[in-house]
Amino acid sequence: MAVTVTIPTALRQYAGGNASVSLAAGSVGQILAALSEQYPQLGRHLYNEQGTLRSFVNIYVGDEDIRHLQGIETPVPDGETVSIIPAIAGGV
Repeated sequence: MAVTVTIPTALRQYAGGNASVSLAAGSVGQILAALSEQYPQLGRHLYNEQGTLRSFVNIYVGDEDIRHLQGIETPVPDGETVSIIPAIAGGV
């Protein structure tokens, strides 16, 4: 049982250059913890000093933002895709 975690271009340098990583299915929190354990530098970009997800890091399970689901407790079924989407600041 595995899920695919997609890594955005801006963070791939912290994930061994990988565009995606296959990890065991579980909750979003468990998956991100396993990802951070495998790539500690990436973890520092996902979590703040208090150990919570940084506010500019958006996590999607399929097409659903986890903030509209169960947050990091959101279960991720086998075969699903978890996407890490950093918020882009900008404007005029």
